[in-house]
Amino acid sequence: MASTAGAVSTTYAVSGMSCGHCRATLTRVIGELDGVTSVDVQVVAGRVTVTGTAEPDDAVIAEAVDEAGYELTGRL
Repeated sequence: MASTAGAVSTTYAVSGMSCGHCRATLTRVIGELDGVTSVDVQVVAGRVTVTGTAEPDDAVIAEAVDEAGYELTGRL
């Protein structure tokens, strides 16, 4: 977790991603959450980095990921 200029970034391990559609879907659903300013999805690495204005709520992120059809397996 890194904090720069008031932004907080957290990286999560996400399973079930395999393509560009996965990247687009997760970028959209996580990006729509309150306080999220950017989402970086690394499909091959199985990582999603969420940057926002405050510490993210892991439960809210996990719910969005699960509803999109993927599984958040923890923080990295």
